[in-house]
Amino acid sequence: MHLSADAIAAYRHDGFYFPIRVFSAARAQHYRYCLERHEASAGGPIGGNTRHKVHLLFTWAAELIREPAILDAVESLIGPDIVCWTTNFFIKPANDPSFVSWHQDSTYWGLDPVDDVVTAWVALSDAPVASGAMRFIPGSQRRGQIAHVDTFHEHNLLTRGQELAVQVDERLAVDVPLHAGEMSLHHIRLIHGSKPNTTENRRIGLAIRYIPTSVRQVKVRDSATLVRGVDRYDHFDWEPAPTADLDPAALAAHRDALARQVAALYEGTDKTEMRR
Repeated sequence: MHLSADAIAAYRHDGFYFPIRVFSAARAQHYRYCLERHEASAGGPIGGNTRHKVHLLFTWAAELIREPAILDAVESLIGPDIVCWTTNFFIKPANDPSFVSWHQDSTYWGLDPVDDVVTAWVALSDAPVASGAMRFIPGSQRRGQIAHVDTFHEHNLLTRGQELAVQVDERLAVDVPLHAGEMSLHHIRLIHGSKPNTTENRRIGLAIRYIPTSVRQVKVRDSATLVRGVDRYDHFDWEPAPTADLDPAALAAHRDALARQVAALYEGTDKTEMRR
């Protein structure tokens, strides 16, 4: 499942590549079932702190971030020593106003250097264009870091509701529809966003943020999960995999990891927990 030379060249040029089939639609349905079983027991949709760093809370999510087909594709871009920095669910209910504004992931993350930071966006449901599929601006990763403004908009799925402080020419946008079990890969500085879901079906995606062990966090002493290879840098404290869903050890590890990440992502604000 390593990427072809043409796929790697396309990623380097455009800042993204899709679609990549990483597991069957049936297996995607299994992971969706695991998520929705939790939501049923919790009495509502996953949200707030629980939708972030989910691989520390649930055994099935810890399995998903170690999926060999995902890691093989990521290894093609960043090498064999791979860290999962975080995971984030991006879920849009049917006919819902939730959106993601045009932004660059690099704005508040504090990761350096940025060129080897890649997001695998894995579809656990079909994500047609009308469902609010992601949209990318090809080649925009080469523009460097662009100024953003925080909006904390009610329906924006981003942590700070951040959006570019410059106008985006939407005529350049490429829609990124995916089928359940497929993923896209994109660069940390790629300009991207998504519209609301106008379909009758829920759209479920898990964003997995991968870095090589050489990347460091410049804002805080952070934690992360080594998923392949070895670490020769000691830039992160290593997170334990959960042995049971939401058990006390998993909840404690998650609290610790989220506190570090909140300190980095909300630097300069009075926020103390993740939004939505």
